[in-house]
Amino acid sequence: MLRVFVTGMSGTGKSSALRRLGRLGHRVVDTDTDEWSRWVTQPDGSADWVWREDAMAELLTGHSSGKLFVSGCKTNQGAFYRWFEHVVLLSAPAEVLLARIAGRTTNPYGKTDEERALVLSHLAHVEPLLRAGATAEIDASAPLDEVVRRLDALQARPVPPEARRRSSSV
Repeated sequence: MLRVFVTGMSGTGKSSALRRLGRLGHRVVDTDTDEWSRWVTQPDGSADWVWREDAMAELLTGHSSGKLFVSGCKTNQGAFYRWFEHVVLLSAPAEVLLARIAGRTTNPYGKTDEERALVLSHLAHVEPLLRAGATAEIDASAPLDEVVRRLDALQARPVPPEARRRSSSV
């Protein structure tokens, strides 16, 4: 049994990698759906797209065989790190992310100037928090086949507690 969380900024290829891993026969869950995530209102009045705690806990505690790859980037993901054998950050330079976002047809996010500015802000402020909680990092500017090969090569192994930061938000 292996549970791998794949996180990173928009445009790093999380969804593409999971689709390929699914074709290899692994169980994959992209958490950017209403089944796994929900909107909440923050104290400042802003909206936040977070994991549904009950659904995620059931998914992660109920997984008992094979490889499970879960992807997403949520402010409450750190609360679930203890259930993953690996927390993998996919990262790439800003110009790679922006080019991918501009060219993708499967997700409308990142097409406006405001959204592109938010992607760059997240890259500067959120990605370092993701990196601090990751047990591994993969250069997502590499060809997708290489990224998938590296994810698929991950093996179940104990991760020392000090290697997993369990912050409740990113």
